[in-house]
Amino acid sequence: QVQLVESGGGLVQAGGSLRLSCAASGRTFRAYDMGWFRQAPGKEREFVGSISWSGGRTSFMEGRFTISRDSAKNTVNLQMNSLKPEDTAVYYCAASAAPLGSTRVFLAHEYAYWGQGTQVTVSS
Repeated sequence: QVQLVESGGGLVQAGGSLRLSCAASGRTFRAYDMGWFRQAPGKEREFVGSISWSGGRTSFMEGRFTISRDSAKNTVNLQMNSLKPEDTAVYYCAASAAPLGSTRVFLAHEYAYWGQGTQVTVSS
């Protein structure tokens, strides 16, 4: 099993930045791709970005966001810049149980492990 805990969410004004972190514990060697998703009220969960556990491949939907990992700390970070009110959502960290490949990292159902989520609110 892999346990994921997100942190770093909060309230920020439009144009500001936030850095979310996802701490992984348990049998982390099983985690391959790490993904970030978000879900706004009344909307479906959507892909934000991903990084392979080796760090060799990243994908993201927004040019304002970047993903990095710290292998020594078993954490994956999501840096969000130039935030907009439409970025308001609960942000979730997820880990796959096998390598996903670039065409599958966008799919929430491909991820086996999920954190509890952290709220990000961007005020206008």
